[in-house]
Amino acid sequence: MFLSVSPSPHHSAQVDVSKVMRSVALATVPGILCLSYFFGYGVFIQILLCIGVAIASEAIILKLRKRPLSDTLKDNSALLTGLLLGISIPPLAPWWISVIGVGFAIIVAKHLYGGLGFNLFNPAMVGYVLLLISFPVTMTNWQVPLELSQYPITFMDTLSAIFTGVTTTGLSLNELRMTVDGITMATPLDTLKTDLTLGLTATESFAKPVFSGFISVGWMWVNIAFLLGGAWLIMQKIIRWHIPVAIMATIAVMATLGYLIDPDTHGGPLFHLLSGATMFGAFFIATDPVSAATSNRGKLLFGAMIGLLVYIIRTYGGYPDAIAFAVLLANMTVPVIDMYSKPTSYGHSIKKRGNNE
Repeated sequence: MFLSVSPSPHHSAQVDVSKVMRSVALATVPGILCLSYFFGYGVFIQILLCIGVAIASEAIILKLRKRPLSDTLKDNSALLTGLLLGISIPPLAPWWISVIGVGFAIIVAKHLYGGLGFNLFNPAMVGYVLLLISFPVTMTNWQVPLELSQYPITFMDTLSAIFTGVTTTGLSLNELRMTVDGITMATPLDTLKTDLTLGLTATESFAKPVFSGFISVGWMWVNIAFLLGGAWLIMQKIIRWHIPVAIMATIAVMATLGYLIDPDTHGGPLFHLLSGATMFGAFFIATDPVSAATSNRGKLLFGAMIGLLVYIIRTYGGYPDAIAFAVLLANMTVPVIDMYSKPTSYGHSIKKRGNNE
């Protein structure tokens, strides 16, 4: 399947959609391996489950729409949606969480708008936000990093926990989320936010085991791994640098300003850049070619808006991370961004407002 791209001055190019989707999926491998190293086998199980549900949902809806199955399934867009959502879901989340999120992403967020190329919003993030709003406790309780875990978790324990709610030895999900000190641990972003509301300073919060000084245990390396995968995509010219750089630069600037104004209640730039889904969102979510801005200047504005929203929601909002919300809110502004940032057509001059020509 091919997608025709014709930027001004209308030079024709052919982009193999299937190849692009495969390249993006391949670039997530370092991040997935890093996630599995720190959070266990559940990462692989959730990804495989989400991919399976995505392909099955795609096949069902194509059959209902009386569209050919083989060509559409070969474009790998359903596979990538399932992969991205599988990465986003906590490793020990119940199996039905993945089924609901992926099914909604494919059937509603993608095909309700007409299928690939017509969706206004990133399907994976639509499915993720549905889950986050509907099941906030489940979606914000990630497994404790294995190095801090009180109990060793085998593959069979993980499989049993996902599909039955308890391990083969009878441990509950809450027990699996306990640290070696017997404390149920939230994600680092949520830990800092909660501690600040309890009157602790950022320095006191960073002294907890979940942080390695001032950066999240495990999440720092996960973000670096996704950064490497994203850099490879830029080198392969699968994505452009404008959106990721704008997101990271805006987050860094805002975090620096907040830290300089009040270091007791704000995390620094490295904390925000290397925590949560920052790099994953910057390189693999926000760069969706269908729902993102199109011109280079528009991409910079689009990325800056996402970075600003991520920092505001993380610091002052009710959710610890904000990538999904920020991307979807920015998706809504794409038509306006494109209208005012599109380059002048080849051979034409810029018309000033008020000109009667």
